[in-house]
Amino acid sequence: MSAPPSAPREAKTRTTAVVLAGGTGQRVGLAIPKQLLKIAGKAVIEHTLSIFEQADSVDDVIVLMAPGFVPDIEKIVTKAGLTKVTRIIEGGATRNETTERAIRALGEGLADGEDLNVLFHDAVRPLLSQRVIEDCVAALDRYQAVDVAIPSADTIIVTRTHGEDGEFITDVPDRSRLRRGQTPQAFKLSTIRRAYEIAAGDPNFQATDDCSVVLRYLPDVPIHVVPGDEYNMKVTQPVDVFIADKLFQLASTAAPAQADEDAYRALLSGRTLVVFGGSYGIGADIAALAERYGARVYALGRSTTGTHVENPQHVEDALATAYRETGRVDYVINTAGVLRIGKLAETDNDTIQEALNVNYLAPVQIARASYKYLVETRGQLLLYTSSSYTRGRAEYSLYSSTKAAMVNLTQALADEWATDGIRVNCVNPERTATPMRTRAFGQEPAGSLLSSEAVARTSLDVLLSELTGHVIDVRQQDPTRAAGEASGFEQALAAVLDRQEDV
Repeated sequence: MSAPPSAPREAKTRTTAVVLAGGTGQRVGLAIPKQLLKIAGKAVIEHTLSIFEQADSVDDVIVLMAPGFVPDIEKIVTKAGLTKVTRIIEGGATRNETTERAIRALGEGLADGEDLNVLFHDAVRPLLSQRVIEDCVAALDRYQAVDVAIPSADTIIVTRTHGEDGEFITDVPDRSRLRRGQTPQAFKLSTIRRAYEIAAGDPNFQATDDCSVVLRYLPDVPIHVVPGDEYNMKVTQPVDVFIADKLFQLASTAAPAQADEDAYRALLSGRTLVVFGGSYGIGADIAALAERYGARVYALGRSTTGTHVENPQHVEDALATAYRETGRVDYVINTAGVLRIGKLAETDNDTIQEALNVNYLAPVQIARASYKYLVETRGQLLLYTSSSYTRGRAEYSLYSSTKAAMVNLTQALADEWATDGIRVNCVNPERTATPMRTRAFGQEPAGSLLSSEAVARTSLDVLLSELTGHVIDVRQQDPTRAAGEASGFEQALAAVLDRQEDV
């Protein structure tokens, strides 16, 4: 007897992210909308759109932009290759009017009875985590309305103004029940559309967010709360610009590893790598790995090929040779560096000049000389920083400051070269077992240092990824796994605190 036919699988409900970008930037003191302000080398809204571009549970994105600035978003979307953005529409004069325009746009072309999952997100929250997105979409399987919120660390007071005497406290609510609302706010399209239809009949209707519209006009619809993230801040005040920029700089990025050995071979075979600092340590390991996977590698170093990275002519000659012999340069890597420890007041001029020449000016010259080759192949420049770049330490002033400069150089060049298709990234290994470190510190306890081979493997993953403008941490234990259920903010903070102990 044959088994009964299985029930047809229910079609997955499409999920659309609506990025609300109608703000003007007045509170930040800008002449342009704050979502166009650059943070960590990219416009705030580009960071936000990139998050949804990478979200597996989001099918498409529409943008509601401040009037007059739609062409700016079109340029950003085209330049960044954001394929999920399907529509860019002018927003309204108020948040509610902007949402209503989005609802009308979302309803166009839907069949009778068809519904959507809709995520409304502030464009100026560029640090949204994938975890929050996934939780919101999953919650819509059970609920029609979902909010995102975090506990309030501050005591909240209710006040009343008494003329010229100012404000006076009238109530202090129980903080344990108070939450700070974030976005996205997620809904079934049919639910949020019905709430706004009812609200349209209220002459006194006004609301600053969409969940409050559902709460007021569809009181029988429960609004589920998904835990938010301290990292998911909103860029509203001038200080927020500084904080967000610093958080982007401090937060680590994971490079996606390739599926297997065959994937590395397929991606590296026939490619040309030029590795400065390739005599030993991380550079030599990168060269060996890439060569094993079929790449043509030029490993250059002082002790092997007589290449001095601080000499611009040596750099130009090395790149020209690789191009002449292989017809292309796909990846340029610079791992060369010097570590000089000591008090600055007691450091002689030659030592200072050497640190500047090798650790700062050489990468600048390598970048300049590489550009004309990498623009042909739409390749990548890979630089290296130190785990101490987030905080200068006594007796490491030259090393830490020049390595911090590599982060800024990376972000600036990633932005500058984006239209040319050149990617620029920076690897940030924790304390690594290299000959340079051994010369500076002697032998250290076994297992206390990261292996140069592990850094080399991650470096290849970065080269083969689509990342650009990122600082990629390489640590013995992935902080995201070590932190368990910790928020993105807590993970980043843990990584930063760890770095204070590293050099």
